[in-house]
Amino acid sequence: MLEGFLQNLPLPNFQPPVWVVDETQRRIVLLLNHILLQEKEATGRLVRQKGRVVLMQWRSFAIKLIATPAGLLDRAPAEAKADLILEVTEESPLALGQAALRGDKPAVRIEGDVQLAAEVNWLVDHVRWDLEEDISRVIGDAPAHALGQAARGMATALRQFIGVAAATGATKAQA
Repeated sequence: MLEGFLQNLPLPNFQPPVWVVDETQRRIVLLLNHILLQEKEATGRLVRQKGRVVLMQWRSFAIKLIATPAGLLDRAPAEAKADLILEVTEESPLALGQAALRGDKPAVRIEGDVQLAAEVNWLVDHVRWDLEEDISRVIGDAPAHALGQAARGMATALRQFIGVAAATGATKAQA
């Protein structure tokens, strides 16, 4: 039901203002670099890919990133040719959210350099954001740990709820 509602929203071609897209992409790059800096192996792998450009797309949203000599990421110039194109093929935001909550990777169409694709896949599989550590720098270790436990508990409950809802929906569909 929710899926049908989301698909029929009257804003299918909504395009945010250019400045919003620009600022959002800048924030994404800052967050990715913050996460990469926590993993020495990740920056080492990106150093070997310096100057390589990856275009990531989903529906009308796209971001083009370039590996820097420091092993970090930056937004690539608009005219830069992508060495690798990663396009998320799932159109539904709801299905993407459900897959993310289950811990599944979305289906992606890959076009371009195989070695660069392998490096990106390694980064996705092995680099994790230690959000609890970042929060502890602001509010202290004990409160950050308690907040982390509460968030993990809510995530587990939400995953269980989605699993039960999906199973119930499948059972009703078979009946």
